[in-house]
Amino acid sequence: MALTAAGCGGGSDSGSGGDKKITIGMVAGWAEGEAATALWKRMLTDKGYTVEVKTLDTGPLYTGMARGDVDLFIDAWLPGTHEDYWKQYGDKLEKIGVWYDKAPLTIAVPNYSPLKSLEDLKGKGGQYGGKIIGIEKSSGLYRVSQEKMLPAYGLQDEYEVTTSSTAAMLSELKKATDAKKDIIVTLWRPHWAYSKFPIRDLADPKGAMGQPDGINTVAREDFSKDQPEVTGWLKKFKMDDQQLGTLEDLMENKYKGKPDQAVDEWLKANPTFASSITG
Repeated sequence: MALTAAGCGGGSDSGSGGDKKITIGMVAGWAEGEAATALWKRMLTDKGYTVEVKTLDTGPLYTGMARGDVDLFIDAWLPGTHEDYWKQYGDKLEKIGVWYDKAPLTIAVPNYSPLKSLEDLKGKGGQYGGKIIGIEKSSGLYRVSQEKMLPAYGLQDEYEVTTSSTAAMLSELKKATDAKKDIIVTLWRPHWAYSKFPIRDLADPKGAMGQPDGINTVAREDFSKDQPEVTGWLKKFKMDDQQLGTLEDLMENKYKGKPDQAVDEWLKANPTFASSITG
């Protein structure tokens, strides 16, 4: 994406303590982050806050938080996937809490694929055009897949992890599975694609994709001091597979492009969720 964090105002005004403006950064196409961000926008708005959501690529988003231009990011994958960004910017950020505790990076194939394990990819590059379909180049998923997984299995001369966008990868996945064609994609859990498409993960006996991360809420420096009430709410925030999966499904499939309507329906089905966090 050509977006940068320049001009992402809003977060740096929050030092007054009484300020009720909050800027949340979000990466387009990351379903769990889009769902959690839409949910928090609603919960904070209902409590009288003015919430601005800024859609940025991963690098500019971390840069924006470190500069104080973005207050919150609800989709930080730590300690592994976003390791590089945390090393670069972590001393200027705050970890607020982990809201989803086991989120693995995966390599997925259609259910009808003969492949069972990442070890099975060896010698078959020609059958797949030498491509594993990836997402944004700035994502930790790309880095781990290209720089760790391929060498671990001796695949670096046969395959490359392509880069474009999460939306483009999902479009390729849909096209291939609709036509019953073979495809290999980089993916992660939790993700609605597992319920939408006939896919499964390849086994990773060498652990090259890393241990599952926690999905964290992180914030700009001094956010907890400036916004203690919101910080307290964020620390209580947790979602399980059923809660997150149903919200993702509503957002991605029933109310595509209308996140507020998805959150409306989800909150009606989960009537005590918001009050258990924000009172």
